Amino acid sequence: MTRVSTHVLDTTTGTPAAGVAVVLRAPGGAELASATTDADGRVGALVDTALAPGAYALAFATGDWFARRGAAAFHPEVVVTFTVAGEDHLHVPLLLAPYAYSTYRGS
Repeated sequence: MTRVSTHVLDTTTGTPAAGVAVVLRAPGGAELASATTDADGRVGALVDTALAPGAYALAFATGDWFARRGAAAFHPEVVVTFTVAGEDHLHVPLLLAPYAYSTYRGS
């Protein structure tokens, strides 16, 4: 089983980014799951099933999220591609600002 989770932080305000739509895509681009970040900017488990090894992607609808706040965003979508290689849990955080983003492998 591989649990995939994420959280999004708005680095301009130092607060969780609640209400960001997130899609998990399989190798080849098929949608496996979707969710929206909660009040703490988190999605606890997009999937909790066996994932075959390969390159998966999380697509974050950042442009829509900024637009709802009356702000422009340079990146209308942030796509983070990551490798699944048999782990039990993968946590993929996103640090977000209107003109920049960063990600890392969380725990």
